[in-house]
Amino acid sequence: MSDKLFHDKHRMHDPVWHVQIAMVVAIALQVLLPDTFSVGHYIIPVVEVILLLALPFTTPKERTFTSRVRRLNVLALIVLTSAANAYSLGVIINQLLVEGFLADGRALILAAINIFITNIIIFGLWYWEMDGGGPGERQRIEKFEQDFLFPQHKNEGYRHPDWKPTFVDYLYTSATNAVNFAPGDANPLTRRAKLLMLTQALISFVTVALVAARAVGILN
Repeated sequence: MSDKLFHDKHRMHDPVWHVQIAMVVAIALQVLLPDTFSVGHYIIPVVEVILLLALPFTTPKERTFTSRVRRLNVLALIVLTSAANAYSLGVIINQLLVEGFLADGRALILAAINIFITNIIIFGLWYWEMDGGGPGERQRIEKFEQDFLFPQHKNEGYRHPDWKPTFVDYLYTSATNAVNFAPGDANPLTRRAKLLMLTQALISFVTVALVAARAVGILN
């Protein structure tokens, strides 16, 4: 076996436990939300836990893979978490703009922080699963076929030319986009990546500018 083939075979598999830890945090945040801001308070987290526990079993062990079952597993997890978080934000916006009254400013601030952090995790998952067709497909494609351009891809003299991003890299990209309302170190290359980052930035802006600002006003 040549050195290159040996190297390709033994390159690190994209870790699933990174995703599991992040999702445990997101699920915990959903459970901590007051009933007023959540839908199916315990039903949705239970379903999410089941999908999360199934993830290691639906993910092939090979570094390069294609799995429809895993894809459906991950997308169901992401969509369910996204819908629950969007519902919580919608309830708050409705109470502020339509009903025009929300007396508990402290609860509103905590809910806004909860939604903001959960949003970072959710879009980190979206980027991780979307970029280059997902973790399995991403290992075999060229960098110009991916949806994001990372600094490691820009430097041709980088000492690890086979470097591929893992979930942590997408989580960081999501965090910088949520805070700065703009991409950080990773630049979106495709229209779908740009639209997804735009959506996240708008959600973050609404959460911070509208909800948090109104909550501070209530407290004052």
